[in-house]
Amino acid sequence: MRLATLVTNTDDSDFAHARDMDDVKFAKLIHLVRPDWEVGAFDVTKGEFPDDLAPFDGVMITGSPASVHDDAPWVTRLEELIRQMVGQGVPVFGACFGHQVIAKALGGTVGYNPGGWVMGRIETRVVDRAPWMDGAPDTLGLYAAHKEQVLEPPAGVRILSETPGCPVGGFAVGAHVYTTQYHPEIDPDFMADLLDELAGDLPAAVVKEGKESLANVPDKKDFAETIARFFEQARA
Repeated sequence: MRLATLVTNTDDSDFAHARDMDDVKFAKLIHLVRPDWEVGAFDVTKGEFPDDLAPFDGVMITGSPASVHDDAPWVTRLEELIRQMVGQGVPVFGACFGHQVIAKALGGTVGYNPGGWVMGRIETRVVDRAPWMDGAPDTLGLYAAHKEQVLEPPAGVRILSETPGCPVGGFAVGAHVYTTQYHPEIDPDFMADLLDELAGDLPAAVVKEGKESLANVPDKKDFAETIARFFEQARA
């Protein structure tokens, strides 16, 4: 398989560059379970979009501190590309911002989390098991880092998972779109560093709860397997 990662992360800080960037994080995530797959990347925030999707078996859209409501040309262009890919049956996986921008592009509504910021490990409960999720646990611990979420999903989607305060934790559109509000690509060290980095900007209770959640590691490999199986079944 050959996948394209559309990088939407706008963080160009020293903090970000001192660690793996999202292109590397998502490649490492896939290589946990499919080490022989090729994973390329396009920084769509800088206008780097694939000219042709034919060489790729699927697309992944990353998270970002940006909002899907930002008035930025790359966000509009990405939504247009999403509608094109869905129309053509290109397999697409989206995480956090990726999840939200897919929802918005297809007619859903994205807004502020009713409970405010969510940070740290979150228990994600499977409520409707897609075929590619067979064998995955009923509850998956994944990292959260968001203040917006999908409030109303697009018409006709299948809600796959939920968390407390987030009824649309992940969804599918047929066999060619798969999303999660969460961050399967993030590892414990990065989450701990991120909480420290944002401590001055977040409510103290959010930081405290996030740090306490780090006592349990995320179910990263289990979720990576669902992503790999999603692309495999979409191309079968």
